[in-house]
Amino acid sequence: MTTFAVRIVKMVDAMPSTISGMAIARQIIRSGTSPSANYRAACLAKSDKDFINKLKMVEEELDETCHWIEIIMRSEMMKESRMKPLYQEACELLNIIAKTIVSTKTRMSADEISRSKKS
Repeated sequence: MTTFAVRIVKMVDAMPSTISGMAIARQIIRSGTSPSANYRAACLAKSDKDFINKLKMVEEELDETCHWIEIIMRSEMMKESRMKPLYQEACELLNIIAKTIVSTKTRMSADEISRSKKS
């Protein structure tokens, strides 16, 4: 996640200094760097529920980042050839986080069923 955040920082520094470029740059610098910090927080979660809640924040921010990259590409603010790898990475990270949330919820349900059978 940290490497992705650094790539976002470098991309934002290369954004055009137009009104729209600066506005989108402010949005994507937040959404593109916060998943790294929120993922670190999730790794220190105090419970499975806390872990899922923190990962949901990561998921939302990655989804927003995908949105802004799509806008940048469709508006031709930056070359698609430069943005496409970053977009693909954001989507891959989003899929990984979404699958982690699902698998954690599945494990939590299985643990709950196991505990209720022991009672």
